Amino acid sequence: MFDKPAVWQKFMYYTLLLVVAIVILFPVYFMFMVSLKQPKDIYRTPSLLPLNASLKNYEELITEDNFFVNVGNSLLVAGASTFVSVLFSSMAAYSLVRLKYLYRNWIGRLILFTYLTPSGMLFIPLSVMISRLQLGNTLHGLIFVYLTFAAPLSTWLLMGYFRSIPFELDEQAMVDGATRFQAFYRIVLPLTGPGLVAVSVFTFTAAWNELLYALIFITSPSLQTVPVAISRLITGDVFRWGLIMAASMFAALPVMLLYYLAQRFVVQGLAAGAVKG
Repeated sequence: MFDKPAVWQKFMYYTLLLVVAIVILFPVYFMFMVSLKQPKDIYRTPSLLPLNASLKNYEELITEDNFFVNVGNSLLVAGASTFVSVLFSSMAAYSLVRLKYLYRNWIGRLILFTYLTPSGMLFIPLSVMISRLQLGNTLHGLIFVYLTFAAPLSTWLLMGYFRSIPFELDEQAMVDGATRFQAFYRIVLPLTGPGLVAVSVFTFTAAWNELLYALIFITSPSLQTVPVAISRLITGDVFRWGLIMAASMFAALPVMLLYYLAQRFVVQGLAAGAVKG
């Protein structure tokens, strides 16, 4: 016979999970349904079903607005800023956790405070720097700007992952003849693989969704990133919801795919960073 309390408990669990899934997925479903409708169907025929569905919004977005160019710009900027940020942040985090030198704890706190600084406050100094470096209206200039929030976040998160790895592994490697740098990239770095993936996913997502800096530092339409291109679909008080939702679907797919592929590593990375060895 079935254990009635256990069956009832499972029923409650699955019901709760179903409700949470509906709440989370409904905005994505609604966005997709709107992207398949024409303006007259959006405003005159409120419906959650794809009545008179059409791919015209996607066709117009690709052929007339060259949206894939903006997607390529975002992939380049987000990918490059993530790679550079994780590369240097891993070495900075290792230094702050493993090495002993004066004021290292204060340096770690300063890195956190840098990340917590509102992005709007950094606009003027960054504008001066970008202007003097002659990097205005360029993608590599935007990558440089994104490092101001990507590197502090990556460093702070990776510090937790490095603390979860026993110090004895480094010491044993150096006793066997390895240098400090060899112990870092041959012993410690491979063990922080899930953490590196988790940090890369968070950094990529932040860079992919960033709007303020991309809107300020990029002026050429051919160099605009996805969030800026979506904002340009709003002209005055006219909201072309079909195009906006179609562009939003394109914008959401890469991040959704990234999280789907890296979900196991993200969970492992979060768990590793939560435990101090």
